[in-house]
Amino acid sequence: MAKQERELTVEERLKHLYNLQQTLSEIDRIKTLRGELPLEVEDLDDEIARLNTRKANYNEEIAALNQEMDDQRKNLENAQKLIEKYTKDQDNVRNNREYDYLTKEIEYQKLNIELAEKKLNEAARKIEVIKASIEQTQEQLDDHEHVLAEKKNELEEIVSETKMDEEKLREKAKRLENKIDARLLTAFKRIRKNARNGLGIVYVQRNACGGCFNRIPPQRQLEIKMRKKIIVCEYCGRILIDHELAGVKDPDAPPKGI
Repeated sequence: MAKQERELTVEERLKHLYNLQQTLSEIDRIKTLRGELPLEVEDLDDEIARLNTRKANYNEEIAALNQEMDDQRKNLENAQKLIEKYTKDQDNVRNNREYDYLTKEIEYQKLNIELAEKKLNEAARKIEVIKASIEQTQEQLDDHEHVLAEKKNELEEIVSETKMDEEKLREKAKRLENKIDARLLTAFKRIRKNARNGLGIVYVQRNACGGCFNRIPPQRQLEIKMRKKIIVCEYCGRILIDHELAGVKDPDAPPKGI
């Protein structure tokens, strides 16, 4: 039967957890280096897609207006032919009633011509307005695409410079997570997620929590130094360790030579 793996002491668990925090903080630093660029690139992509959709809609409107103009030209042409026909027919009428009927038909077709010309002019004006909007939209598209290309290049440069480091850090973080029990790791991640600066575990600095800087009572500090149990800050909930376990110099120690 295989020998069971030795259970880690509280001190060892805290040490692994602090090392994980340092690793994750370094990953956060790399993300901060990228700044808002990923979000800016995403927003620009969305805006370009929106402008392209608007442009496509404008082109559909122009196509519909052109079709309407074709229809009105046909109406106008038919009305003109009917006027010519009715005018010729007036020379061969047999009575006044037929003449009056043809006269009314001619007037009706003239109204159709006026209506067709009005609709043609309206459609032409709408097309001009839409074309101006398309031109304005295209200018916005060109500007956004230019800015997007610059930001993508900038982001790619930053990513290429930090990609290898980030991958190594993520691998290290994964190895450290495997050394920490699931319950403690889950609690740490929850604390870190809710913390403004992403710190889930901090060391005591000048008798205060290194996360929220609220004062820690002496007895509590003694318990932290003993490393016998997991202790959290009663104000911010961060896990607390002493400066020695964190591998930093005692901030309260007097300078050498004094």
